[in-house]
Amino acid sequence: MKIIAFGDIHMDYQAADDIPVVRDADLLIITGDLTNFGGRDDAEAVLSAVRSLNKNIYALPGNLDQPAVGVFLDEIGINLHGKGIKIGGIGIFGVGGSNVTPFNTPTEFSENELYRLAIKGYKEIASLPVKIFVSHTPPLNTSADRIKSGVHVGSEAIRRFIEEKQPDLCLTGHIHEARGEDRIGKTVILNPGMLKVPGWIEIECDETGVRVARLNQFLA
Repeated sequence: MKIIAFGDIHMDYQAADDIPVVRDADLLIITGDLTNFGGRDDAEAVLSAVRSLNKNIYALPGNLDQPAVGVFLDEIGINLHGKGIKIGGIGIFGVGGSNVTPFNTPTEFSENELYRLAIKGYKEIASLPVKIFVSHTPPLNTSADRIKSGVHVGSEAIRRFIEEKQPDLCLTGHIHEARGEDRIGKTVILNPGMLKVPGWIEIECDETGVRVARLNQFLA
């Protein structure tokens, strides 16, 4: 299975058309922040554009998406927030929104709630051999959660969950400047940054494991 993942779209979805093999991928995963403080109409515009490239999509809301975005994703059956899906021997599950920020963004959760949601989604795919965790907010104290000042602002609960359950991958975002790769135990953490600057994640996997998991960047 070939999976393309990206997020932090913020309404600037045109770049998705420039991702190689986006039309041929078996699955697209949107890791949150489809909009800029937008609701259903904005999310529908983004998803309509992305679905014109590939109809096989799962997504979750980011912290800059209004709660109505999560409702819309539920209505069309593609929401990963607090849920898990099974594709053969591959389980994909997720948590949207973020931990509490100083900015009072629309979709934020306490650390306890983030942990509960991660466990809830995990239980739906726990029996499968390959587990891909999609968390809009990155785990604390990794290269994926460091802001420009050097301070780590990720989620303690997401880190705790990863340490305990060790999914194969954690696909994250939220902190645009923290594009990069890290690891917690066996779990590879990937933050591709904003979709338009600079790119996306490419994954190749089957029920025996993950063969490829890499960051890709648009060339200037």
